[in-house]
Amino acid sequence: MKTEKEILIEIGLRLKMLRIKGGFTSYEHFAIEHELSRMHYWKIEKGLANITIRTLTNLLHIHNYTIEDFFALSITE
Repeated sequence: MKTEKEILIEIGLRLKMLRIKGGFTSYEHFAIEHELSRMHYWKIEKGLANITIRTLTNLLHIHNYTIEDFFALSITE
């Protein structure tokens, strides 16, 4: 079973992958474009923030992903 820290890191890696696929090479540009706190978004991508389900679903909405699709992603894609 994965630890909480490992899960948060994996969520962050998946979100980073979606951001890059969306054409945003910089987390800062992505955060600014979507009116997100740059520091909070950076912490989410690094697995340092205890992301809420509400925040995750809002970010997935930006990427046009469902929660099911998100967790089905391979982080090596």
